Amino acid sequence: MESTANASPAALWDRLFGTQAAPEQWLVIAAGVVALAVVVPHGVWRVARNAITIAHEGGHGLIALLTGRRLDGIRLHSDTSGLTVSRGKPTGIGMILTAAAGYTAPPLLGLGGAALLASGRITAFLWIATALLIAMLVMIRNAYGALTVVVAGGTFLVVSWLASTDVQAAFAYAVVWFLLLGGVRPAFELQSKRRRGGAGDSDADQLSRLTHVPAGMWLFLFHAVSLCSLMGGGRWLLDV
Repeated sequence: MESTANASPAALWDRLFGTQAAPEQWLVIAAGVVALAVVVPHGVWRVARNAITIAHEGGHGLIALLTGRRLDGIRLHSDTSGLTVSRGKPTGIGMILTAAAGYTAPPLLGLGGAALLASGRITAFLWIATALLIAMLVMIRNAYGALTVVVAGGTFLVVSWLASTDVQAAFAYAVVWFLLLGGVRPAFELQSKRRRGGAGDSDADQLSRLTHVPAGMWLFLFHAVSLCSLMGGGRWLLDV
């Protein structure tokens, strides 16, 4: 089937704002299996986790802006950690929402992506993801972070512009499955680190200091959001 680059302006408009036929069920399941094979093995996950970090730090940054804080910049590191710096009132609902947005962003993005794909808006999902990555690139403040976002954004751009509709569908479903499945693992990793006495300045601990609610309760929230998003998003993707 033709790529977006070969489409006429009218066809391009229809592709972006219209709907596309859902891929066959075997492709949806295969995309999920591929995503699972990326998330579960430790060696592969160490590399793939960079994509989750992009969504994590992007979530902090987006909510900081939406709550009226000033976003100074975002850094992504080669160990898959990240840092988002914003200015504003050090307490209050804006700071709380900003701190809570990190671990919840990847699964919620996956849930939103699943909703788009379930409604047949495959091209719209790819273009929205590309736009978000381009917007995030403006706020990156280190070379490794810029490289990571450029590679991710370039991949989305190439697939959304040059690939056939079948390839676009396979890629989009694999990405959404990865966000849903990959959004579950970081909360368990954080729980393991805290059990060993590490991660004393994690998002959960910062939220605990801001709200006087135990960090374990915030960790429970991260688990609840990621698992519920996986269940809900999975049902949409599988059309059950």
